[in-house]
Amino acid sequence: MEIPSVQSLIDAGVHYGCRASRWNPRMKPYIHSKNGAVHVIDLRETLRGIIRAQNLLFQVASEGKVVLWVGTKRQVKGVVIEAGERTGMPVVTERWIGGTLTNFSVIRSRLKRLEQLEAIDEKAIADQKLNKKELSFMAREQRKITRNLGGIRDMKSVPAVMIVVDPSREANAVREARKMGVAVIGILDTDCDPQDVDIVIPGNDDALKSVRLLVNQLAAAVEGGAQQNEEQMKSTVSAEHNDEEPEPAPAADGTGNEPRPTRPSRPMPTRKEGDAPAPEATAPEAAPAATDAPAPAEAPQNPTPDSSNAS
Repeated sequence: MEIPSVQSLIDAGVHYGCRASRWNPRMKPYIHSKNGAVHVIDLRETLRGIIRAQNLLFQVASEGKVVLWVGTKRQVKGVVIEAGERTGMPVVTERWIGGTLTNFSVIRSRLKRLEQLEAIDEKAIADQKLNKKELSFMAREQRKITRNLGGIRDMKSVPAVMIVVDPSREANAVREARKMGVAVIGILDTDCDPQDVDIVIPGNDDALKSVRLLVNQLAAAVEGGAQQNEEQMKSTVSAEHNDEEPEPAPAADGTGNEPRPTRPSRPMPTRKEGDAPAPEATAPEAAPAATDAPAPAEAPQNPTPDSSNAS
């Protein structure tokens, strides 16, 4: 992940804060000095916040979790939409609808209603015989749901991290995120309260060039994590494919049955001189039972009868 240089932050005007009369005392650790009536943000704290946010976003995206982009200011809507399209994550650029996170089931039901409205075509309208008033009402309802919830229509669960531009303006979103245990990354100026933000990125949240630079740095971390998650999924699928055992080869007779296991070979019996050759066995079961039995002793010859006793 690439970290921006201090000079690039200065060129984008990230160091310009709000007027000193509007500052929040809790932002004092993130303020470097005061230039006339304007506070100057400490860019070392900005870089520290960017690095922390990038590490968190890379880890979350590598695990396949959802990151939600929130920015309803008119000058930053386009930047937030571009970041959502670049990373494939949901965005909120219109008014934050109460209960988007705390009452997510109702939000999903409204999105299902949007799908139903989009599924109505000319043939269905002709079959149902809808009049102009009903068609106008349905079109108005569809536009309203699309405007308010179109950016999160693909969000199937509560996100793991929420990136907010100007948390003081998106106070309701930050409040719901903290209730649901969602980590909040905030790009905030000197007039914001950093207490409700988990990772603070102090910077100019009004200038388009400043917001674009900071958002692009965070979007690059999300892209890197998503790419790593995709590679892990591919390697897991290939490993499971390689672990599959091959099918047994068909038998020689073509029946497809597995061959019977062969018996262990036995030592061939040795034949001594004078022994009759053993008949060959026709099958393995006809082998001699005892191969080590001793050979039979020779019968004694009959003695020659004595001629004296014969008489």
